[in-house]
Amino acid sequence: MEETISLQEIIDILKKHLKLIVITTLLFIVVSALISYFYLTPIYQSSTQFIVNEQKRDGDTQLQIDSGTIRTNIELINTYNVIITSSAILDVVIDNLNLPYAAETLKKKITVASEQNSQVVTVTVKDPDPILATDIANETVGVFQDKLPEIMNIDNVSILSQAYTPVEPKPVEPNKQLNIAIAGVIGFMLGVGGAFLIEFLDTKIRNENDIEAVGLTVIGTIFTIDAEDIRKDPSHPSLTMNRKRR
Repeated sequence: MEETISLQEIIDILKKHLKLIVITTLLFIVVSALISYFYLTPIYQSSTQFIVNEQKRDGDTQLQIDSGTIRTNIELINTYNVIITSSAILDVVIDNLNLPYAAETLKKKITVASEQNSQVVTVTVKDPDPILATDIANETVGVFQDKLPEIMNIDNVSILSQAYTPVEPKPVEPNKQLNIAIAGVIGFMLGVGGAFLIEFLDTKIRNENDIEAVGLTVIGTIFTIDAEDIRKDPSHPSLTMNRKRR
């Protein structure tokens, strides 16, 4: 026989363990806020862009750009995305900026992305130091532009916009508000789950409904009467109201 639980029973369980749910939710929110504001290192972001255009040839006075040329340049972007984060580029960037880590570590800080069917490529760098993030972004694109003719014998990259550091840089990580919101939701869900778990593990029988729930039949009920009620008129209605069931 399958057990079912009504909506009213769910509401009653939530009300009964409301304190547990609230405490669990607040605890997760407070812990998340403390970690986000005082433990996690702020990460800043800086971006620069370059555009892939038609290759210049000696003697050309005007560039003829058609759909085939644009398509070829877009296909080259996938290759450029690999080259720009290769050790051939990053090792030079590390030497130029005297960075205290290897190319693999620097690669993890750099994201290269391009919009679909666009010749514009965005290079984004994340670092705890906002000024260093800007320097790495600009230096990486600059070295890539200088090294590209040697690597692929092509010179079709132009810097569209350089990275810069705002006067008051704001970190992009961690997202404190999002972390706190997620922690609150997790805490609430765990509190609700804990409430139902407590009810599930509670096997005490308190009334005839609990007896019937386990498949038994109630054949009688025993009442107790307080001494104060005995001194009252046994026929008085208040006597039955003060009875307690065992």
